[in-house]
Amino acid sequence: MNYIGVNGVPTPSAEAVISVMDHGFMYGMGLFETFRTYRGRPFLLDRHLERLRSGCRELGIRYDAREELLQYEIAQLLEANELLEGYIRLTVSAGAGPLGLPPEDYTEPTVIVYVKPLPPTVSGLYTHGKELWRLTTPRNTPEGKIRLKSLHYMNNILAKRELAGLIGDAHVAGMPEGLLLTAQGYLAEGIVSNLFFVRGGRLYTPVIGTGILPGITRIFVMELAERQGLQYAEGYYTWDELIEAEEIFLTNSIQELVPVTTLVEPEGTRYSVGDGRIGPITEMLLNSYRSYSDI
Repeated sequence: MNYIGVNGVPTPSAEAVISVMDHGFMYGMGLFETFRTYRGRPFLLDRHLERLRSGCRELGIRYDAREELLQYEIAQLLEANELLEGYIRLTVSAGAGPLGLPPEDYTEPTVIVYVKPLPPTVSGLYTHGKELWRLTTPRNTPEGKIRLKSLHYMNNILAKRELAGLIGDAHVAGMPEGLLLTAQGYLAEGIVSNLFFVRGGRLYTPVIGTGILPGITRIFVMELAERQGLQYAEGYYTWDELIEAEEIFLTNSIQELVPVTTLVEPEGTRYSVGDGRIGPITEMLLNSYRSYSDI
């Protein structure tokens, strides 16, 4: 990553800095979005920006991105970093302020755009899937009405460290995903993904009330399911119900839809999902998703 966008200016990485008084650094007051490009254009950017604007309003951060200018900045950064496609992180931090908790809005946020290469596709990921490990780290409850994609990411980092310890002890090949449950024991979400599963030809996903992030890809997949005439439901589900699933997949804006073909409990008990390959409903939704991303 040779260049980073800082308040709209492509800046050499070594010179890209923020104030130590920035309340994003001091108090975690800030939000971010991650998404990717297809043929150099960010996918579902309008939806990511709407979620970001809504979150900023809730936090009292006065930010209203202009989509065309942001697309231009991303194109500049892709070129400066010699990339045709990119993994994009757009961060809006509250900006500098006095020491202490302010009652008023933040009027001068810091806006940072990171661009890096897309992760390499693991051979067989979209055919034979990955493992999903149940974690003991619980999904914490959101600070507000719904979970925002905030700079306070400690819960996810603790979960990632737990997963690393589990798979390190088990000498697992590849990189599984970790699954967080609520304190009440309901399925929530992956460390960096939303969860879906199929039973009886119907699609299920945890409801927002479990404290999960309302993922952009999650919502888009439900729209695709509706267009395909596929019934879906949001609700409170258990690990035992997930074990009985015919298909399981995970969603995020970088990896799209990833099938899960093995479930693993913390002590190492393993459960196969389906026949060990991507299921027909998952494959249908993945193909539909990619048909839209190619537009």
